[in-house]
Amino acid sequence: MSTPQPHQNHTHTGVGHEDHNHKLVLTEDNERRIRFVFFLTASYALIQVIGGWLSGSLALIADSGHMASDAAALLLALIAYRMGKRPADGTRTYGFHRIRVLAALANGVMLLLLVVWIIREAIDRIHTPAEILAGPMLIVAVAGLVVNLAGAWILWSGNRGDSNLRGALLHVIGDLFGSAGAIAAAVGIMFTGWMILDPILSVLVALLIVRSAWELVKDSIHVLLQAVPRGVDARAVESGLAQLPEIGEAGHFHAWVLTDESIVATVHVSPARGVDPLSLPSLVSSWLKERYAIDHVTVQIDPPGQLDREHR
Repeated sequence: MSTPQPHQNHTHTGVGHEDHNHKLVLTEDNERRIRFVFFLTASYALIQVIGGWLSGSLALIADSGHMASDAAALLLALIAYRMGKRPADGTRTYGFHRIRVLAALANGVMLLLLVVWIIREAIDRIHTPAEILAGPMLIVAVAGLVVNLAGAWILWSGNRGDSNLRGALLHVIGDLFGSAGAIAAAVGIMFTGWMILDPILSVLVALLIVRSAWELVKDSIHVLLQAVPRGVDARAVESGLAQLPEIGEAGHFHAWVLTDESIVATVHVSPARGVDPLSLPSLVSSWLKERYAIDHVTVQIDPPGQLDREHR
């Protein structure tokens, strides 16, 4: 339902300067954490290429591609932070904060594509097992486990409410499981000689990644479609506002997520008999912030009976 254009006899008012500040705080600490993990991941991807070439291990070389794609995703997240710091202008009045959501969506899609690639490679290796030197593979995999543990701890200690950092954390967790799987495969191959252990563990790692990646994609699309934030029911909000003694009618409620930290909403209300219309914006703003954590509200005051006539 679209919000109708205000009639000439409507009063349109905001809720105060503090509620119309679109400038959101980007966490410098999160950006610093992702930057450090990016250098760790990119460096280890290079080590994997060298280790795979020296040992003749196709598994390590393939996993280096995994690490390289994750390093690219981390770099994308860093670019998103930089873009998000740009101030709002006359064309982009909310600034560039949605770029962070786009980056999170790209990270999730990359993870899903990576899962498809891992499964395809695993199927090929089951049919045509590759010779793996388990000793060098184990050494490089242990080094990878240490690197990924450090990266996961660094990101886990940050603000996980940030979708960009959450996407980066998911990539590193995927790498962590990959390293653990590589260690298990290397040890298993050393003791049994079963080369098939490598592709089987790769599929298990891929299945662990799928659910988290899909949640990241779904949440990002939810934000980009400007769907009502989770936990907010538009009809329940209108009904709750209408029950306040100062408000005669409430309708045309719309709400959407600007970024991880900010929810924006608009709503039409009309005053009850004898109530000053100019007192309603602050009342509505406080009510929505207290119950739904909505921190930016634009309130339009309609004449008594106007909303009721529009709904007929």
